[in-house]
Amino acid sequence: MAKLLEITGKAISGEWGQDDDTGTGIPVLRTTNFTNEGFVNYKNVVTRSISKKNIAEKYLRHGDVIIEKSGGSDKQPVGRVIFFEGEENKYLFNNFTGLLRVQNPEEWLPKYVFYALYAYYRNGGTRAFENRTTGLHNLQVDNYVKSVDIPKLSYRKQQHICETLDHVRDAVAYRERQLTKLDELVKARFVEMFGDMLLNSLEWPEKPLEGLADIVSGITKGRKTTETGLIEVPYMAVSNVKSGYIDWTTIKTILATKQEIEQYRLMPDDILMTEGGDPDKVGRGAIIKNPLKDSIHQNHIFRVRLDKSELLPAYFAEYLQHQKAKRYFLGCAKQTTGIASINMRQLRALPVLIPPLPLQNQFAAFVAEVDKSK
Repeated sequence: MAKLLEITGKAISGEWGQDDDTGTGIPVLRTTNFTNEGFVNYKNVVTRSISKKNIAEKYLRHGDVIIEKSGGSDKQPVGRVIFFEGEENKYLFNNFTGLLRVQNPEEWLPKYVFYALYAYYRNGGTRAFENRTTGLHNLQVDNYVKSVDIPKLSYRKQQHICETLDHVRDAVAYRERQLTKLDELVKARFVEMFGDMLLNSLEWPEKPLEGLADIVSGITKGRKTTETGLIEVPYMAVSNVKSGYIDWTTIKTILATKQEIEQYRLMPDDILMTEGGDPDKVGRGAIIKNPLKDSIHQNHIFRVRLDKSELLPAYFAEYLQHQKAKRYFLGCAKQTTGIASINMRQLRALPVLIPPLPLQNQFAAFVAEVDKSK
């Protein structure tokens, strides 16, 4: 195992710093600057005015591995790592993170150690070293690092592995940027064809959603039923419905009656919309194009089945991501402890602008071509 020195981050308050409104203070990396791919996200880096003088050892150096010590969740364990390749002696890190600095770099290439820790995290290896206090997940870094068995290879072999994985990681990042550009292209095309939704600049007619679709809530988990012969079927949860796409990473199952399966069964081109979430994401929705056999949806999701003689799924799914729909949901949502939610009545009343069907068809064809590129 590589010999590592952990340097614990300090709280960015008191002698270690106060908020710096000028932007000229010392930049501090936090867990919000971590990415699941191991890159440093330099957006929203905070700066602090540091009063303590002896902070030389706290500055990050090229090749440092920063590990997430506190935070995480049941779905995303603590222990993410990022590899620092930025400017030396410029950045600090806060107390929710720790720094792992290889002490014998002549034997262990720092990036090789990073990739090994990254693999352990992605394979769930950090979960055994978590404890939880006051709702936070905390990583027992010393015990974790000592337990990780990194294969000892020649320095040249380590370099070869890192070069290979660098190419793979760069290729993945490049493809993700391409996907982002394609999404931006769809949004630009939408505005070009239909105008500003908020201002209704092209003066399209408007109708409430209830006159354009069949809208139902889903099955309630934990409900009581006296029927026998329940059938295990897949169901879509809130975690599966993102803004503009369906996340198939984890699909759960539920026991349901034949009647419930008939009532809630999802069909191709249904729109799934969430009941609640972060205020800026309430009412998010996506098309489920190829639902699994006999799949249904939970009660925190609305299923919207459109009348395609007036409103096409491709148009409506994109409409939900623009300001007219977003502001409507934000304006009527009930908010408690940072979570916003809408009810069936509010969703039914959503005002929808309705361009001519041939124009919607043109947009749907454009989206289909973009999807092929994806």
